[in-house]
Amino acid sequence: MARKRYDDGIQENHERWLISYADFITLLFAFFVVMYAISIVNEGKYAVLSEALGDAFGGRSLAPQAHTSVEPVLPLSHIVNRKRQEAARRERERMEVLARDLTATLMPLVKSGQVRVTQNARGIGIELNASVLFAQGEAVLQQDAREVLGQVAGLLKHAPQRIEVEGHTDNLPITNERFASNWELSAVRAASVVRLFIENGVQDVRLSAIGHGATRPVAPNDTPANQARNRRVAVMILAATPEPLPVGAQ
Repeated sequence: MARKRYDDGIQENHERWLISYADFITLLFAFFVVMYAISIVNEGKYAVLSEALGDAFGGRSLAPQAHTSVEPVLPLSHIVNRKRQEAARRERERMEVLARDLTATLMPLVKSGQVRVTQNARGIGIELNASVLFAQGEAVLQQDAREVLGQVAGLLKHAPQRIEVEGHTDNLPITNERFASNWELSAVRAASVVRLFIENGVQDVRLSAIGHGATRPVAPNDTPANQARNRRVAVMILAATPEPLPVGAQ
């Protein structure tokens, strides 16, 4: 007698592949989430996400054990300001060295009170008494003055700064037939110094000659000593200023 086959009621499941597919999709999703998190420079969010994923995949954090600092991305204005500050610092250092060299070169005249060397935010100023440079009422440089200014030009010809040469007089009207007023005298004296600088290698594009006459005294014109002090030539070595930040730059 043949045995009777009993159907246990269990049917073969043909959709088991969905389990493997779901696992693959889950892992793929987790991979892209991690890649997205790494692409964003935000340590706080990355740490939170790595801890959450670590708990989901066995309690291991995906964040690196050692703390790594990420330099924040600065706006353009901060970068430009930093570069301007660095350029200003280097310019101050160059100007300080130049001021020391000029003072050492002019030290005999500085000690006698005929020359003053000063430095401020605008640049380096060299104030020379007119009696050191010119005869009274004249605008032709004396030989001793040419030698001194030649040494100054030797220090300035390799520097990039612009140079302004200003002529000044006292308030006494000039009686010389060569000059109609103190304006002409001060301007020609400044031009004489500029011409000597050019002859000694200073580029003419860096130079300016300005005559102020008696309009900018450094002392009241009430005594002969003060009037002599107002008769002067000022050489101003202008400090370079950084380029302004473009309008609207962020």
